[in-house]
Amino acid sequence: MRELAVPPLATVPDRGGLADIVYTNADEAPNAVSFRRKVGGAWRDVTAAQFLAEVIDVAKGLIAQGVGAGDRVGILSANCYEWTLFDFAVWAAGAVSVPIYVTSSEEQIEWIMSDSGAVAVVVENAALEKKVDAVRGALSDLKQVWRIDGGAVDTLVAAGRETSTEAVEERRRSVVPDDLATIIYTSGTTGRPKGVVLTHRNLFASVGNAVEYLAAMFKGDEATAATPSTLLFLPLAHVFGRMVEVGAVLARATLGHWADVKTLTDNLAEFRPTFILSVPYVLEKVYNGARQKAHVGGKGKIFDAAAATAIAYSEAGGKAGLGLRLKHALFDKLVYSKLRAALGGQVRYAISGGAALGTRLTHFFRGVGIIVLEGYGLTESTAASFVNAPGFYKPGTVGRPLPGTAIRVGEDGEIYLRGEGLFPRYWQNEQATWEAIDGDGWFATGDLGELDSGGFLKITGRKKEILVTSGGKNVAPSVIEDRISAHPLVGQALVVGDGQKYIAALVTIDADYFGYWKTTAGKPEHATVSDLAEDADLVAEIQRAIDEGNLAVSTAESVRKFRILDTEFNPENGYLTPSLKLKRNVIMKDFAADVESLYS
Repeated sequence: MRELAVPPLATVPDRGGLADIVYTNADEAPNAVSFRRKVGGAWRDVTAAQFLAEVIDVAKGLIAQGVGAGDRVGILSANCYEWTLFDFAVWAAGAVSVPIYVTSSEEQIEWIMSDSGAVAVVVENAALEKKVDAVRGALSDLKQVWRIDGGAVDTLVAAGRETSTEAVEERRRSVVPDDLATIIYTSGTTGRPKGVVLTHRNLFASVGNAVEYLAAMFKGDEATAATPSTLLFLPLAHVFGRMVEVGAVLARATLGHWADVKTLTDNLAEFRPTFILSVPYVLEKVYNGARQKAHVGGKGKIFDAAAATAIAYSEAGGKAGLGLRLKHALFDKLVYSKLRAALGGQVRYAISGGAALGTRLTHFFRGVGIIVLEGYGLTESTAASFVNAPGFYKPGTVGRPLPGTAIRVGEDGEIYLRGEGLFPRYWQNEQATWEAIDGDGWFATGDLGELDSGGFLKITGRKKEILVTSGGKNVAPSVIEDRISAHPLVGQALVVGDGQKYIAALVTIDADYFGYWKTTAGKPEHATVSDLAEDADLVAEIQRAIDEGNLAVSTAESVRKFRILDTEFNPENGYLTPSLKLKRNVIMKDFAADVESLYS
């Protein structure tokens, strides 16, 4: 058993809550640009003073509409400026925000709203309002529904005109760090989502230490000419997005919001962030899209050579020879600068979490000039518990413990966490809390990992997802799944084999890359995945992805057979959680016949 504790860099205030940050910013830097929001097709600045004024006006409206101190308020919306406005206004009113994914079903919305006892909910549009209306009869606590595109902000501002600013001040000043700030419901890979209680202390500790540890990203450094800024496109309903939301406000970086991934590239180019947060899937898309575009344009050999050079340059760790430096400089003009331009031209850092990006792509982006800082955390640990930092960086790991975090790795490899960022309990679920946190405050994550001599953590699997073959071999599927899924033609890979003689896999095809592959492979344009599921060329290409994945594991853990599915896994059809994790039990049930065929 190994243990490691890192002292904090930031302290939690003795009194007050998260809304205080907005007041401090407006007092100390009223003209600083806190946000940029898109209005009428153009990005417009919102200063710290303007944001505070809006927060107070909306908080007055919430109080006037009956939201009491400690009451829960749901936020059912995709990323937008109003999401953050309501978040801080709810905190200013002494209440508790409950985020809900826009992809949630009516049944999930009903559960989250009823379990949390939400007295009000803010929805983005008519479609989401309709979902709430469909279950409203079962929500006895729900009194108010406000719609963002129906004038929710104006409605609340008007409602609060007769409410004094002092009423908001009284609510805000009554908040203490250990008060509940938010309830975030877990994605629910199995069973009903559990409500993770996070206090103002949890967020102050986690976010405050992250801002100090990653100061070069959040606050800028000598090499950063532009004011630190980020365009937040991962859901604010997820704790990862929420951490960066609060972190940007705390660090006084400029924050923008975006939700439509299809138009993300254009808006990154307009917004020009200095850092982004992402999941491996998005970064893989950036790489694969650039490679595909180069090959279609007849510049495939140049791109591939540039990619190899970027990786080699990063692996050299500042000790590249003259020849490699010259090649890198040439490709920087021909290739790398264009990739950076696609992300706005100013991105220096990207935080990646949720799954492993892979050492190869980590080195690729670093060689291009974008440092990808992989991290690890859970909703229960208020997002990041481990993260690579510019001064403490090791590709292939999720970094060292965030300051203020303690880790214990059990004899079986399970990771245990402790610290001020750790949640105190599950909402109205004492049994689950008791099972997760021991008497000494250690939280059992259920994840498996290895801690090296330098304190860097490598995630090796999920305890509950360990497969045991009939030969008694324990297999952690995530390692090989991540490697197989890195192939541009693969959407997702699900490894199976529990109780079987060998390991196999279900593989989905990436819809965006499939069209390009058909062109290069000489297949009919109209052909579907179902049409080509047994096509020799497609099977051979997926076999190459399988072979690449098998390099990461032992022979007993390697995939012997695979089956190509004509269905994509996504949150909309229920096979992925909103945070893009495989719902293994659902997939195994619905594709039981496909799994059985792998062992016939």
